Amino acid sequence: MKSPYQIIVRPIGGTRYNNTKKYGDVDFITNSSVEAFQFSNRQAEVIETPIKYDGPIKPGDTLLVHHNVFKFYYDSYGQRKSGKSFFKEDIFLLDPDQFFAYGRNGEWFGYDRYCFVKPVPKEESYVYKPFSNEPLMGEMVIVNESLKKEGVKKGDKVCYRPKQEYEFRVDGELLYRMYDHSISMIL
Repeated sequence: MKSPYQIIVRPIGGTRYNNTKKYGDVDFITNSSVEAFQFSNRQAEVIETPIKYDGPIKPGDTLLVHHNVFKFYYDSYGQRKSGKSFFKEDIFLLDPDQFFAYGRNGEWFGYDRYCFVKPVPKEESYVYKPFSNEPLMGEMVIVNESLKKEGVKKGDKVCYRPKQEYEFRVDGELLYRMYDHSISMIL
């Protein structure tokens, strides 16, 4: 099965939500609301790429997707529905603007204009900082091709514009997804 324009995916782990924590032998549900975007599964396995697609994505890759891809919602009549990406059972059709990075063999690559930055702990300063991470600074973790051409590398300490912290958990780490033009400098 191939789609003319969309990438065919399924949620990693077979679930639409990541809302359980294991303590010993018991799974605890940490959230039961379908509206809470923080708990929606944001990783998808690529089943098939579009017809005539010649980009970097391959079947078997993992995609970091928008929080609404797998979420349920309630319509104006109170009926539970799936979003526009739902096809059938655990199969979803993704448009190119619904994912931000792809992973293969344990390595992540930025897609299109997206990159991912890891927050860094706050630095010693004479100025009081009432938070645990340094504001507007981070370590580049997933770099896209545009930033690579500008000399930005994985591991670089960077500054970014305010209000860019769209949170993801990738390989157990908190990362911020942002556009490449949100990166203001390499430190």
